Amino acid sequence: MLTDTWYLFGKYMRITIRMPWWSLFTLIQPLIWLVIFGQLFKNISQLPGFPANSYVDFFVPGVLIMTVLFGSSWSGVSLLREITAGTIDKMLVAPVSRTAIVLSRVLHSAVQVLAQTLIILAVSLAIGAATSINPLYISMAMLIIFLLGVGFAALSNGFAILLQREEPLVMIGNLMTLPLMFFSTALMPENFMPDWIGYVAAINPINYAVEAVRAVLIGTPDFGVYSKGLLVLLVFAGGTLAWAVNAFNSLRE
Repeated sequence: MLTDTWYLFGKYMRITIRMPWWSLFTLIQPLIWLVIFGQLFKNISQLPGFPANSYVDFFVPGVLIMTVLFGSSWSGVSLLREITAGTIDKMLVAPVSRTAIVLSRVLHSAVQVLAQTLIILAVSLAIGAATSINPLYISMAMLIIFLLGVGFAALSNGFAILLQREEPLVMIGNLMTLPLMFFSTALMPENFMPDWIGYVAAINPINYAVEAVRAVLIGTPDFGVYSKGLLVLLVFAGGTLAWAVNAFNSLRE
């Protein structure tokens, strides 16, 4: 299984490297949000109780998580197209691990968004965001981002396997991005939220990811908040990945 996963992962990475402009194109929207929202809400940081010196500093972790969602939530579309084209059926008659077919795609998506978030982080530093440049803290933030990417790529692939149609998959992809972003502290601190949004945020894995990344990249590191976020993301990524693999195995039995 591990050998097959590595081989298929390498195949998908080579495809991505041959089309670098597509990966860069997906960065346009997060970059626009970083610039526009940074200017639109810059005066909010002057309000009493705001947890950062500037809104851009506060918003950078949210943009990083947004990049993950935009990149990984559509992972299932390419799997669905391979199913429709008959490529997956051909793989199933070969001596290839079924788990590897799903796992390789999920890992490819997570690694791809990991590279994209590093570019976004570099851009945020270039425009003056006061994020940490400590390699340890950046690595800790990237671990959270990787796990979130695995989780949402697994969800997308799982829904692709179950739905077998692109239209409802696109609709679910949309529901997994912006609505969940607004039900988190990506854009606003928790003490500025209505109570009912705070209750939803408490069960939203995106919220834990944003808080964990912010805990190590902005201001004084808070390892308690980070540890809580890491635990939630480990459970989320493991659970969604197991569900996606089980959905694939059940469908093809």
